[in-house]
Amino acid sequence: MTQELIVDNEDFTLPPELPPELLAAEPYGPDLVAAERAAAAFLSALGVKLNGEGLSETPARMAKAYAELFDPKPLRLTTFPNNEGYDELVIAREIPFRTVCEHHLLPFSGVAQVGYLPGERILGLSKLARLVEYFAARPQTQERLTKQVADYLYESVRARGAGVVMQAEHTCMTLRGVRAVGSKTVTSALLGTLREDQRSRTEFFALAGLPA
Repeated sequence: MTQELIVDNEDFTLPPELPPELLAAEPYGPDLVAAERAAAAFLSALGVKLNGEGLSETPARMAKAYAELFDPKPLRLTTFPNNEGYDELVIAREIPFRTVCEHHLLPFSGVAQVGYLPGERILGLSKLARLVEYFAARPQTQERLTKQVADYLYESVRARGAGVVMQAEHTCMTLRGVRAVGSKTVTSALLGTLREDQRSRTEFFALAGLPA
């Protein structure tokens, strides 16, 4: 029998340091009209003139673009009984992702290697990519994103072990500041057997195409 794990949007609550009028706003979702006004004010404050033909619609495009980046699609993780007792690694390699750095609101993108050791149930393969996509749909840090995917896979699917490695290029590093063009950031999260057992950990990195 299949089962569905429904991920809700509780992680999308407003941070407590925001003004009370924003904290009281319900429901919390995109207000494209307000976002467009804010984008126009932001660009104008930076000295960008919006009266030219090429820029007149830019605030509206900005609002829609960020709304799309921060729109988590409903996620239902389909699981199946592990009737055959499969106890080897399941890995999805080179899962593309894109998100936005919460410190500068500049994009970073890359690939994720996601794997787990099944327990009593196995997860539909496409859901590994869906899980990455879901947690990426918000302002993020790469460290947090890596851990969120691993934690959810380990705890909710009740895997015996879970591993996530993410490699990404951050435009907040390549386009500004140090301007380290071509540099990549690598983060990893290993849980359960993949953290505790050296052989399982080595196998995960080998199958993911990464140095142990």
